[in-house]
Amino acid sequence: MVVVMQEGATEDAVQVVINRLMGMGFDIHRSTGARHTVLGAVGAKVDFDTRDIELLEGVEEVLRITAPYKLASRHFRPEGTIVTVGQGVAIGGDEVVVMAGPCSVENAEQINTIAASVAANGARILRGGAFKPRSSPYSFQGIGQVGLEMLRRAADKHNLAVVSEVMEQTQIAKMLDYVDMFQVGARNMQNYNLLRDLGKVAKPVLLKRGISATIEELLLSAEYIMAGGNYNVVLCERGIRTFESYTRNTLDISAIPVIQKLSHLPIVVDPSHGTGRRDKVGPMARAAVAAGADGLLIEVHNDPEKALSDGAQSLFPEQFEKLMKELRM
Repeated sequence: MVVVMQEGATEDAVQVVINRLMGMGFDIHRSTGARHTVLGAVGAKVDFDTRDIELLEGVEEVLRITAPYKLASRHFRPEGTIVTVGQGVAIGGDEVVVMAGPCSVENAEQINTIAASVAANGARILRGGAFKPRSSPYSFQGIGQVGLEMLRRAADKHNLAVVSEVMEQTQIAKMLDYVDMFQVGARNMQNYNLLRDLGKVAKPVLLKRGISATIEELLLSAEYIMAGGNYNVVLCERGIRTFESYTRNTLDISAIPVIQKLSHLPIVVDPSHGTGRRDKVGPMARAAVAAGADGLLIEVHNDPEKALSDGAQSLFPEQFEKLMKELRM
């Protein structure tokens, strides 16, 4: 359930409510908004009467949350969440934040060239994979720790934050000094051990929707991270697998307003993976912004025809420049 405290409720009153809820067997997650303190109470299996809480001093409202996700629910933070990445990049506010870069870091020259280009055209976050999950064991898997170092240097040089994919729990510690945001890929959306460990870190997490996942399943995966204490989660719609084979995936634009109704978490869209075709990235990026997306995740490569991974869905720098101009119109 969610307990909404009255505006101006004292800290002592809040603590009395917390103690009562803990005594009932709940784990408490506190959210302090501009006007109200909200207490998310999760985990108790016993039946209870909400009036036992409603009558406590300072309590304005008690809401039973019937959805299986509690902390990711819009009720927990009705005003919405703004997630800050790096030095002041705010996702979930008035700005549409663009994260751009190659699918994979290949070498220092490549990542520096791309970082300079996307930064010059308005991107705020540099994306790039150092560890790459691939369907075939024979495909390029990334260059690992060296790639992280290259990514960080390129981002710092061009005043960009960094987002990169973490594939397993053992990589979290290795990546902490190099990334400003951890990306959980579609294949790992339901890797609950990884999600639990990311709930313990003090950096934001970009959580991608699985290729066959429902919106509820995506929000439940976010719940795993938030239940660990990390509320800085950004959701990513990156397309789902359907019967259509013309595009790589079917980009679910309708997920944007649905998630914004159900959850307070920001949502960004990845039209590169969503379509798998660079000629479709621009139209779907514009559609995502029109539907209310808080940001975009776009693949850009200085020579996509020679890219070691996902070249067909990567924009040329001049195409990215054109798209950014169109988004500003």
